[in-house]
Parts: sequence; C-alpha cells; structure tokens
Amino acid sequence: MDREQAHWFKSSYSGGSGTECVEVSDLTAVIGVRDSTRPRGAQLTVQRSAWNEFVRSLRSSAHQEISEHL
Repeated sequence: MDREQAHWFKSSYSGGSGTECVEVSDLTAVIGVRDSTRPRGAQLTVQRSAWNEFVRSLRSSAHQEISEHL
C-alpha cells in the first residue's frame, strides 16, 4: 500500500496539544509508525507479529499497574 494514501491514526489517549504522538497505519504486510508532527518525515515499518507483541505487552503492563493501585 502507498504510504501517502494510507489511513494513519493516533491513539484516543493522545495529549490535547498534539505534539507528543505517533501515528500508525496498517500497510498490509507491515505496520507503519511515524511522528504525528512530521507526517512527511521518516517512517518506521514493523512486522505485524512484532507490532502485535508490542501492543500485547503494553496492555499487560497497563493491567499490572492498575492492579497494583487497587
């Protein structure tokens, strides 16, 4: 998929100022990652399996932090 035509999105948890976010896009075989303040700048591509593991790890860490505060 052409990265210029890809649908890029950022987390609903992003800050209100919009200066501290990354955007991600499903580029079919890989996941694209870029700086939301520099959409025409450098972009990373990550294998889908690595991205899925990254997200799983974040969710697990967040769950642990919440559990520790209960």
